[in-house]
Formats: sequence, C-alpha cells, structure tokens
Amino acid sequence: MPKTLRLILGDQLNQHHSWFNEVDDDVTYALFETWSEATYTKHHVQKITGFFLAMRHFAEWARDAGHQVVYRTLDETREAQLESISDNLLALAEEIGAKKLGYQLPDEYRLDEELKSLSESFGGVIEVVDTEHFMSTRDDLEEIFKGKKTYLMETFYRTMRKRHQVLMDPSGEPETGTWNYDQENRGSLPKDIVFPEASIFERDASDIVAMIERNGIETMGRMRDNLFTYPVTRNECLEAMHDFCDNRLQFFGTYQDAMTEKHPLLYHANLSFAMNLKMISPKEVIDAAIETYRKRSSEITFNQLEGFVRQIIGWREYMRGVYWAKMPEFSYKNDLDHQLSLPKWYWTGDTKMNCLSHAVNQSLDNAYAHHIQRLMVTGNFALVLGAHPDDVDAWYLGVYIDAIEWVEITNTRGMSQRADGGLIATKPYCSSANYINKMSDYCKNCHYDHKKKVGEKACPFNSLYWDFLERHRDKFEKNFRMAFMYRTWDKKDGEEKAAILERAEWVKAHREEL
Repeated sequence: MPKTLRLILGDQLNQHHSWFNEVDDDVTYALFETWSEATYTKHHVQKITGFFLAMRHFAEWARDAGHQVVYRTLDETREAQLESISDNLLALAEEIGAKKLGYQLPDEYRLDEELKSLSESFGGVIEVVDTEHFMSTRDDLEEIFKGKKTYLMETFYRTMRKRHQVLMDPSGEPETGTWNYDQENRGSLPKDIVFPEASIFERDASDIVAMIERNGIETMGRMRDNLFTYPVTRNECLEAMHDFCDNRLQFFGTYQDAMTEKHPLLYHANLSFAMNLKMISPKEVIDAAIETYRKRSSEITFNQLEGFVRQIIGWREYMRGVYWAKMPEFSYKNDLDHQLSLPKWYWTGDTKMNCLSHAVNQSLDNAYAHHIQRLMVTGNFALVLGAHPDDVDAWYLGVYIDAIEWVEITNTRGMSQRADGGLIATKPYCSSANYINKMSDYCKNCHYDHKKKVGEKACPFNSLYWDFLERHRDKFEKNFRMAFMYRTWDKKDGEEKAAILERAEWVKAHREEL
C-alpha cells in the first residue's frame, strides 16, 4: 500500500483520536519542534517547555502502542534548516516516499492557512480530519447567531446543554429549574479559609531549557531551578482532573471570582493546559465533575458544579466558535482606538500596585493566573489605561501556558479589551479599585490607597476608570448596564471631575513609574 504521513500538532495530543484505533505499518505519524512555533510570539519559557515535553511523551506513547512515529527535536529541525511545520512535513514526506498526507484541523487560523497551502507543493492526496476533541464544530456558533450583531454566551451555553443533555431533565428543562448560578459564584474569601494543595508533576526540564537557549529562542517568564510542574501525559492529566474534583470542586463556584495573595490556585482546576493540548477532553472533564457531584451532593452544592460546567461547555466552546466565525478580521479589531503601549513592568512585575505586582509576578513565575486575575486585574488595567490591543494580545498569548490563539484572542481582544465593538460582552469589563478591594486582599498591603481618586497615593485604577468612561461616553452612555455609573459621574462637580481627569493624564504619562 502507498505510504501515508500524518501530522500531529503540539496541541493535538489526543490518544483517543480514531486515527490510533488501528496500527498500520504503512502510516507514519510526525511531530516537529519548530522555530516558527517557538517564535511566532515571545512565549513563556514554561509554555515552550510544556509543549515540547507533552509532545515527546505523546510520541513515546504512540510508539509503545505500535505506531510508526518520527519525532524531530528543535535541534534537528534547526540543523536541517526547516523552520516551519509544512517545511518539515514536506521534507519528511519526500524522505519516506509518502503518497498521502493527513492532518487534523488546526485550531489556529495561521496554521489552518499554512496547511491549506500544502496542496500547492504536494502532489499526492491530502486528507483533513476533525480533532475529535470539542463538543461543538467550528461553524456551530455562527449558525446559532446567524444575522445577529451580538453573540450572547448564555444562548450558546443553553444550546450546548440541551444538545448534549448536560444537567438537563427529560422534560427539556435544566435539572434544577435554573440555568445559570453566576450570582452565587461571586463570594469573597473568609479570613480563615484553607486551600488544599494541588497535585504537581515535578520533572527536571534543564535539557529542554538548554536547547531553547542554544537555538536563540527568546522567552519570557521564569522557571525555578528548571523544574516543570504541569502534567504532560494523559495519566498525569487524569490525576490532576480527579484531584480537582475530589478536593476543590466543592468550593469552585462560590469562590471562582475571588483573588488572594495567599494562594495562586485557590479552588480552580488549572486543567486548561491539559485540555488545550487535548490530552484530556472537555466531555470527560465535565463527566468527572458531574459524577463527583452525584456521589457527594450532600456536601457539594449545585452552584459549584454548574459554574464549572459553564466555564467548559459554555465559555470555552463559545470562544472557539467566535474565533472561527470572525477570523482573521477579529485580530485587527480596535473599536476603542486605544494606542498606548503596555508598561514594561508587565514583563517584570516591578510595580508598586500590589494587585498588578501579584498577578503579573504569579504569571511570570507559574505561567498561570486564574480568569478573574486575567480579566479584572491585568486586563482591566490595560483597558482603562488605553493600551493597544496588539500589545495586550502579545502579552497574554506569550505569558500563559494555556494560551493558544483561538482562546486567547477572543478572551483578550474581545471580552477583556472590548476591541470587538461589543460582539462578545454587553458592557466593558472595567472597574475602579473598589471591585478589586471587594474581591481580594490585594489592597490591604498596597502602596496606593484604594479609596482615593486624586493625589500621589491615589490608586491609579480610580482615576483611569472615570477617565475611561469619559473618553468613551459616546459608546457607553446609552448602555443600560452603565447608566448608573454615568449618573454617578455626572453628579460630581466640575472641579472634582477636572482633578480626576488630570490625575488620569498623569498616570498614563507616567505608567512606567507606577
């Protein structure tokens, strides 16, 4: 039989894909560590390390299962002067005499375009298949919202719940009669709360770090003693999943929006890296959470479960749908015409603003921050400052280990920075220091005073927040969700307004010194 060469991308490590149901000696699987993937943005050192480790373990699993596998390290692809995925794939196809190429649909637009162009250089048959990972297709969301100006996540979420019969009664109604428990998922942390320690999977990554450095790959962030702690095999990912269900699910919903200096993870799952590389699937994750709830319903309230399920079957699938409905135009959106550069301390954590120092340094140390830290601290500041969405995208895409463009750009340029013109969110996610003080313990140990709007010690969030509303009054004044804040602003006298706006101008001009 003619030889077939199948490509596996670094975020396609799905052992349950139907490709692997049968062993065929005429089929070769290929995985490549490439310059192009390591440099399309400046990645966190743990992100590159994590991808390469997971890819190597996947290749080992496939070989042990009897499949033919070719794995090329970064050293090998650089020595061969083959920088892109397609360059390496075509060269290997010629080397082994493959007459047929296969690949799974990429989840990034740039790779989708690159692999589509293979037909221009390869004379044989090209087979394209689904990744068999997601619970929706690329086109589902666009079909659901055909003709609509805004894409309401709640509509999509309910559609997914019904389609997959997740937490549904046979009557077609939600299991408890209520779809969404978000109002019960905004609890602030009690002072004496204790956080369970999560499973870690420590391994020495010095060899990979050395390879990255000798090949001249510029990275960001830190990795203490080159010890990598994320799961990189399917069994480790399953262990991490069960650890969350057993030890943190019971408080996930209530405290999912809370922030603290005391613990980086709180009750979050931290399974996004495992899922985004497809080592585990969204269905098995929500099935495990539901099973845990059924067994322990006397101690796990329903809002804990629903909040978690909504993050996965709702937000995660929804953001992917927005990505494929709106790319590539989405990547150029800047509806608010924000032009300022992000402060350099986003890359160092060296700021006197305690909330930002903590969130940024945690991100640099762990390649992780939970969704409210990303949205309402680092994202909120970038928004009210007026940072250019390109800068914000580059930082978020680089710093987080789970950041792949389909999920990063929709959350960042869309939900966080409102650069999409309001497609995703009905209001901008902006706030003053009051929200951060309510939902965290950051303000207690800060150089700045969260109650002050003007003066040297005034928290920069406060003046920037009112400045943001004033700058964009024409866009938001008639938004019913923001009417109260505009009424509050309008009640201030002219002198107070002027002082606040003057402080905001100073903050913007001196953002590197904050």
